[in-house]
Amino acid sequence: MQNAMQPAESPALRQLYSDFKTQHLNPLWTQLGDLMPRHPRPKAQAHLWKWADLYPLAQASGELVPVGRGGERRAIGLANPGLGGEAYISPTLWCAIQYLGPKETAPEHRHSQNAFRFVVEGEGVWTVVNGDPVRMSRGDFLLTPGWNFHGHHNETDQPMAWIDGLDIPFSFQNDVGFFEFGSDRVTDYATPQYSRGERLWCHPGLRPLSQLANTVSSPIGAYRWDYTDAALSQQLLLEEEGHPATVEQGHAAVRYVNPTTGGDVMPTIRAEFHRLRPGIETPTRRDVGSTVFQVFEGRGAVVMGGVTHQLEKGDIFVIPSWIAWSLQAETMLDLFRFSDAPIMERLNFDRSLIEETP
Repeated sequence: MQNAMQPAESPALRQLYSDFKTQHLNPLWTQLGDLMPRHPRPKAQAHLWKWADLYPLAQASGELVPVGRGGERRAIGLANPGLGGEAYISPTLWCAIQYLGPKETAPEHRHSQNAFRFVVEGEGVWTVVNGDPVRMSRGDFLLTPGWNFHGHHNETDQPMAWIDGLDIPFSFQNDVGFFEFGSDRVTDYATPQYSRGERLWCHPGLRPLSQLANTVSSPIGAYRWDYTDAALSQQLLLEEEGHPATVEQGHAAVRYVNPTTGGDVMPTIRAEFHRLRPGIETPTRRDVGSTVFQVFEGRGAVVMGGVTHQLEKGDIFVIPSWIAWSLQAETMLDLFRFSDAPIMERLNFDRSLIEETP
């Protein structure tokens, strides 16, 4: 559309624009297309990080970089190539590989930012959240809601790596972050099979009467792989029996929820797990907001913005706002997913489009 508000060039106009700059002003008529485009035009790029490249770098960091006060964590942030070098996987989300060596302890601290961990492989680390030791094992999804003290300790002779997800970019842009050091060690070196939070809360369909007040974040510290795997398997079995159970043919999925509200596990982050049968291709869709996947098991591909990327175990990819994407399963394909959907929905910015097949 032709812009009728573009005045003729003149010395007076140049002086006006110079005066605007001096007074830290910026006229709307010169930037409307950038401020309010017809649809989202993210600076963040759709991008894939290969686990085969990431894990050796994490190992090298383990050999060269100690864990302790200052850096606090041996965590390597995935920097979206469209965001100018910031260690942000998207404008709202942080994703990092954290690596803890044999017998190492990461000291306790707490922060306003909400955090989780997802374990694609390995055993032997306990994260201690507000004094509650929580075992970390393959396939487990573990929570550290904002302002909970937490540290980690590795009780084995082998290193362990996992991914961290946080709302750091969203918190940073909105100036809401606080941080506080805790113990230089961890407050409890016990290694229980199940945390106190799990023992209290993880009984299907049952809520303790001692805990009737709703909580902002889930009180469950660990969502165990055994339950996730069983839920997905049963969805596909029910589908085979002719019952409605999957989100689409051959596509089972679950959302991790806060048992006190039935909503998302944390106010800024949604987490899900998806399983696709071999040969399944999902419809192409676009969503407002950022989504990150990690391949837990299997082989396949993701198509992002028309470009096909092959997927293997451990690979991580990000889909920025309104980028077209779809999944293709070569084998049975298991994927962990997290997103900023709670932010988008709470602010009423959420929107999705499923493209029709030609």
